[in-house]
Amino acid sequence: MTTHEIRPDHFRVEPGRRVRLAEWSTDTTDGFDGTKEERAELLAELNERLGDLQQMLYAEAKHKVLVVLQGMDTSGKDGTIKHVFRTINPLGVRVANFKRPNDVELAHDYLWRVHEHAPRDGHITIFNRSHYEDVLVVRVNDLVPAPVWQRRYEHIRGFEQMLADEGTTIIKLFLHISKDEQRARLQERLDNPAKHWKFEHGDIAERAHWDAYTEAYEQAITETSTAAAPWYIIPGDRKWFRNLVVSQLLVEKLEALEMRYPEPIAGIETIRITD
Repeated sequence: MTTHEIRPDHFRVEPGRRVRLAEWSTDTTDGFDGTKEERAELLAELNERLGDLQQMLYAEAKHKVLVVLQGMDTSGKDGTIKHVFRTINPLGVRVANFKRPNDVELAHDYLWRVHEHAPRDGHITIFNRSHYEDVLVVRVNDLVPAPVWQRRYEHIRGFEQMLADEGTTIIKLFLHISKDEQRARLQERLDNPAKHWKFEHGDIAERAHWDAYTEAYEQAITETSTAAAPWYIIPGDRKWFRNLVVSQLLVEKLEALEMRYPEPIAGIETIRITD
């Protein structure tokens, strides 16, 4: 067992704190000085522990967990899911991707398409992008008037409080990368044929709105980091450290639920399979 400590609470946004993303490092390792081998060992240990906890969550079927992943383009949402949840039983985990809303979704309130994907008892649901797009993309691209997206912060706080009151543990992660790191990752998509499928012309257009997205994220995180659903600003330039912080955070949140396996059926100790 490695002895290096990962402290997710260092990246928690306290309710009421005004967020300025420039004040949050994108490449810190928070004092973690493990070797490459030690990093891999620790991640494997966390993966195994997370797998055990998720199995207990599924078996007990009393709690539910919602993981919200947000970040600039190339911030590593897909990579986080791949590396953090690699030991998870797919039966108890679901990923919901929120793309551009279709005509049916647009005909309803903006939370309608989101609520149906909230996790049920015993399950973890991962939002790869989320309801926050309705105070981010719509704001930056002027898709709705300012008074419309401004009142949505209150809606979102109420929505998340309701989920929490009904027993959902909410873990909101902003994967924080630098503009230089985004440029490097976009260039890699162009240089590596195996990653060409990830690149879209719109990526360049969205990058041009970096400052506007930064401002939108700052206000969204400030307005919606609550006791029931706090934000964590995860340093994302170093992928290995991002994975360790997220894994450790999830393990801590699940351990805090103090779960137990259901009691076995009466007399199970005397049952023998003879044929």
